[in-house]
Amino acid sequence: WFILADGAPVVRGLAAAVTVLIIACPCAMGLAVPTAVMVATGRGATLGVLIKGGEALQRAGDVSTVVLDKTGTVTEGRPMVTDLARRPGLGDDDLPDTELLRLVASLESASEHPLAAAIVAHAQGQGITLAGVEAFESLTGRGAMGVVADRAVAAGNAALLSDHGIDSGPLTSVAERLAAEGKTAMYLVVDGVLEGVLAVADPIRASSAEAIAGLHAMGLEVVMLTGDHESTAQAIAREAGIDRVVAGVLPEGKVAEIQRLQALGRVVAMVGTVSTTHRPWPRRISAWRWEAEPILPRRLRTWCSCGAISAAPPRRSVCLGVPCGS
Repeated sequence: WFILADGAPVVRGLAAAVTVLIIACPCAMGLAVPTAVMVATGRGATLGVLIKGGEALQRAGDVSTVVLDKTGTVTEGRPMVTDLARRPGLGDDDLPDTELLRLVASLESASEHPLAAAIVAHAQGQGITLAGVEAFESLTGRGAMGVVADRAVAAGNAALLSDHGIDSGPLTSVAERLAAEGKTAMYLVVDGVLEGVLAVADPIRASSAEAIAGLHAMGLEVVMLTGDHESTAQAIAREAGIDRVVAGVLPEGKVAEIQRLQALGRVVAMVGTVSTTHRPWPRRISAWRWEAEPILPRRLRTWCSCGAISAAPPRRSVCLGVPCGS
């Protein structure tokens, strides 16, 4: 082209050379994107952020709604017992507070829920020796039941009491007041008798409000899903600045809410925590490989803190899954 071109031979020759180079040697262009993704994921790994792949990274840029689990994500995931209220009209023959706490803590010692761990720690901190548990049963979204020292013990919410025909009336107002303070209230039942209400509080993370404000600044809607009482969830949402709350739902209800958002055309990212209390992290990572993309983009990295409990069922249905762990 430099020799035969009628005009501007240098320009024509250079253009022809570049064209031949691009067509004959596309490797540089083909390697550019995967190299950039590899460098980005490597840098993320050094910061404790594991990104599954480029597809998940690309999907993160399309997110329009961020759905948060409550325990261990918005909150610290380190709850503490704050209140123990007994039913009115207790007599000398009724269970003393220490014995009731011993029975309930013994029951909860068989559970892996962070609220259960808080009750056990509270009892042990008072020097109470726990007993063995028989016929333990964990009821998702309701509570737990079992036999401790030949006595039937249950701890859970109003739905658990309703399932067994136990009237929560004498302590309903107490439970509602505690829930309005952002605490999780659990009814305590021994041998079919409502004995009291135990309250556990899980403080909000110091970084939650700032992180949620950052999500709002990016134009993202923030929704919190929780199985906790409506009053408790609303109190936490107000403090953290969350747009909308769906409370009192089982894992299946969380899935339904995410599918509803998707039906509205939203691209949903589910942010939750995975437990590292009872299993080492590598085993938990292995369990996550078959679920949605475990990706934590930089703009959501604020949420990757300590772990509490897994939100696996809803995260299998989302467009983007963001599991966090300690």
